[in-house]
Amino acid sequence: MNILKRESYETARDYAYRTIRENIISLNLEPGSMLSENEIAQELGISRTPVREALIELSKTKMVEIIPQRGSFISKIDYGIIEEARFFRLIVEIAIAELACDFASNKDIEELEELVSLQEFYTERNMPDKMLAVDNEFHKILYRIANKEFIRKIVEDTTVHFDRVRRLSISAIKMDSIIDDHRAIIKAIEERDKKKVKEVVTKHLTRYKVDEELIRKKYPEYILN
Repeated sequence: MNILKRESYETARDYAYRTIRENIISLNLEPGSMLSENEIAQELGISRTPVREALIELSKTKMVEIIPQRGSFISKIDYGIIEEARFFRLIVEIAIAELACDFASNKDIEELEELVSLQEFYTERNMPDKMLAVDNEFHKILYRIANKEFIRKIVEDTTVHFDRVRRLSISAIKMDSIIDDHRAIIKAIEERDKKKVKEVVTKHLTRYKVDEELIRKKYPEYILN
């Protein structure tokens, strides 16, 4: 498990939650694997109670499955949930991008352009994980521009299952296409073109729709049958 740095404002429970969640998304904690409260507590340097509380919270969004008398497990990938999460994110982010057309300042546009340049840097050096992290940051800024950051938290918690599949399929994603999409989104926002931004966001998020058969064949142990 990758141990994240604890922020000064975080409670032990929040720290445990964030660390476990990020490791689930990155697949450092593999789908179906068992979790040890004792081991996690030791690694994070906290007591078992906040770890247990974090696991209960994670179970509410079906990232973790708690089985009485057996223990806690990382939930396997459920394609039914993934499709719902993808649909939910698409509907919300179209609206977010349309709001960004109304509210984006020149400084906001510059910040988005800087992130795209950073994506190009990571793409040239074949660093897909870094590229994906910047992709997430790009979308996070759109929520901020639209003044809908509370909604972003809800979307993040709901689409974690979708994000795991993005990780599995990242080698198949054409990075140049993602960068082109982001540039088109910026251009549409700068021109206040809501029709165009809806079209581009739809195209962008549809790129992540994974070939389920391929994933099932390559990672059968990760998939909920």
